[in-house]
Amino acid sequence: MSTAIRLRLCTMMFLEFFIWGGWFVTMGSYLASAVHASGAQSALAYSTQSWGAIIAPLIVGLIADRYFNAERLLGGLHLAGGVLMYALYSAHDFQAFYPYVLAYMILYMPTLALVNAISFRQLQDPARHFSAVRVWGTLGWIVAGLVISYLFGWDSQAGIAAGALRNTFLMCAVASFALGIYSFTLPRTPPAAAAAAKVSLARLLGLDALVLLRHKNFLVFFLASILICVPLAFYYQNANQFLTEIQVANATGKQTIGQMSEVLFMLLIPLFLKAWGMKITLLLGMLAWSGRYLLFAFGNAHELGFMLIAGIALHGVCYDFFFVSGQIYTDSKAGAQYKAAAQGLITLATYGLGMLVGFRAAGLIDDRYASGGTHDWQSIWLYPAAFAALVLVLFALTFRNEKVAYARAG
Repeated sequence: MSTAIRLRLCTMMFLEFFIWGGWFVTMGSYLASAVHASGAQSALAYSTQSWGAIIAPLIVGLIADRYFNAERLLGGLHLAGGVLMYALYSAHDFQAFYPYVLAYMILYMPTLALVNAISFRQLQDPARHFSAVRVWGTLGWIVAGLVISYLFGWDSQAGIAAGALRNTFLMCAVASFALGIYSFTLPRTPPAAAAAAKVSLARLLGLDALVLLRHKNFLVFFLASILICVPLAFYYQNANQFLTEIQVANATGKQTIGQMSEVLFMLLIPLFLKAWGMKITLLLGMLAWSGRYLLFAFGNAHELGFMLIAGIALHGVCYDFFFVSGQIYTDSKAGAQYKAAAQGLITLATYGLGMLVGFRAAGLIDDRYASGGTHDWQSIWLYPAAFAALVLVLFALTFRNEKVAYARAG
């Protein structure tokens, strides 16, 4: 693969995640301040990610893999997404906002699979080189947060009061149009020859891999994956609103510390898997979720003290040690016949079912502890902390440790 193609793939990844990170992180703060949405309404908006994750396999499996070049479908979806982003920028109440964000996420979530498919088809050795391309997605998310906080100051107290967070949707509309046009210049990625084979709805949703649940260890892991996504949803929905409400300056930019730590801890996964096995690695990820919420609950209430910084920085452990390690574990248990189906099943269970429940729970608890435009954040954060700790204990008692081979990319 030429350097030019690699740079084009990196640019694609950068824009893909710049768009997502440019509005999704701050949406909770925007809805609460500009639209005066309740916690339940914010939960509805965030749960569109879950509906998108559930519907995405149908779009990719029934359309992209069978009838259209992946780069052309990617371009079409992002051009349509740009229109919907502008509609979100123009919406002034939740009733107008929600249909657009639902439609947008139904179109956006399939693009996550499409950018991966385009990359895998162009890379000669994906196991070695994909991580070097994918990391540009994380950098795109980081840059989006830094631009919002440090270049434009849209998430400052004055910016929020003036409704400046609305501009994040305009920024992402421009980026979406740019990626939509750029996608048509990417290397051709036609449907795979195997796509002509008959495909079932069960296979698209990964339900063929349900046979793996006959194994107790995988069943325990599967259920734990769903349950740990309940507290995960609290972070996506509440973290930015929490930081801005307690008047942390440049909250969105400082949240990118979490993505920076994600890159760092990704490098440590092979060491932990080799030294401690899968169980301890997964438990550390669960422990980090509970710990970060305790740090948020008892951190300094009016400035970014050590406890809040630590809570944000734990994102790398939270995500990498459970979700990335979980993907490795799933791949190792599935076998050649169920590899793709098993990953689809885990995605459906976590980003679909688990986070759908989590966003609903977060919305109900937010409303319970809201008063006069502010929240009792200590009480709110104790709920996901306790739930994550409960999942950790149940998992520790029922999951048998395993050594899993890990072929490190790079």
